[in-house]
Amino acid sequence: MIRDTSHQDTVVAPPKGQKNKRRAIIAGSVAVGAAAVVYLLSAWGSSEHSVNANRIRIAEVGRGTLVRDASVNGRVVAAVSPTLYSTAPSTVTLKVAAGDTVKRGQVLAVLESPDLSDALKVEQSSYSQLEAEVARQRILARKQKLLAQREADTAEIDRLSAQRTLERYEGVANEGIIAKIDYQKAKDALKSAQIRAKHAADAAGLESDDVGLALKTKVNELDRQRLSMANAQRRVDELTVRAPVDGFIGTLSVQNRSVVPANAALMTLVDLSRLEVELEVPETYVSDMGLGMTAEIALPTGTATGKLSALSPEVVRNQVLARVRFDGEQPKGLRQSQRLTARLLIEEKPNVLMVPRGPFVESEGGRFAYVVEDGVAVRRPITVGATSISAVEILSGLKPGDKVVIAGTDTFKNAARVSINQ
Repeated sequence: MIRDTSHQDTVVAPPKGQKNKRRAIIAGSVAVGAAAVVYLLSAWGSSEHSVNANRIRIAEVGRGTLVRDASVNGRVVAAVSPTLYSTAPSTVTLKVAAGDTVKRGQVLAVLESPDLSDALKVEQSSYSQLEAEVARQRILARKQKLLAQREADTAEIDRLSAQRTLERYEGVANEGIIAKIDYQKAKDALKSAQIRAKHAADAAGLESDDVGLALKTKVNELDRQRLSMANAQRRVDELTVRAPVDGFIGTLSVQNRSVVPANAALMTLVDLSRLEVELEVPETYVSDMGLGMTAEIALPTGTATGKLSALSPEVVRNQVLARVRFDGEQPKGLRQSQRLTARLLIEEKPNVLMVPRGPFVESEGGRFAYVVEDGVAVRRPITVGATSISAVEILSGLKPGDKVVIAGTDTFKNAARVSINQ
């Protein structure tokens, strides 16, 4: 029976010089460790502060495409939201209530204005009077034309009669049957009849032109009165307020049967078939914005894209309102006044030196950054360029591969060197 392996083990003697080699390795390791300790102690000794590495965030400088953007807040608004107004001092009779769904052309309110109704009646009466005068002028024009034509025809008959008399005298003048003086009188009578006939024909033409001009004047007065009556009719028709689009009643600005002045707001109509996003853009981004700029809108169901369609020229509380119109089909599930966030894509800069964005940009004003060198964060002056939500462009002071403290520098207290404890 074998109790253990003690009789099977063989003692192997180390080769010569092995102990010396081991001592040399141990001595070298101790020397390297001591040098590292001395170096670290010297680095720490030259540092003004020390922080734990878990309290900071470090990122590496590199090259890439910087998408300059801005994150803004906004809300869903109706693209078409007309406000209806009263056209004259009147009494309002409402036909709808707030929140009612209406169709285009539906009667929303009726305005009662006795002044406009009376004005329309006056215009209608004036139009009827002028219409009768035009008809009378047409009759007078025909009568005067007939009288002038009768005078011209009578003169023509006299001329023909005188001409036949002269022809008879000429036939017997050579035979000495009539006196020479009668023959001359016949010739004079013919000339006089010719002159009267010519003047009567000219007078008939002038009379026709005169009555035509008088009739045209009356017709123009009638047309002018027709336009005035149509305008009065339009103003009366506007007293019946109709829906310009399909939608629903947003707000009512007046009470039923209340008296309102001219141009008073009555109600707001909201068309939910066309929605847009109204963004609140900080004033600092306005100079870089333009119509047609792309925007990415974060929705509960995903992300939608749109184009900047309008930009307000007014700055209110350091913000400017901008409208974004959706590309393609409008996303479903949107609600009026729903709060959203959007990302405006301002510019793309390829192949730039950049580093992930962090609080160090705001805390140091973009003029300094802490670069990590052998466990020590060294404060270095830098120059930044364009910034985006996630990155910042570096113009000078850093190079690719540098490691920069992008968060947690608020505890450094602007120290020149800060030790980082692992």
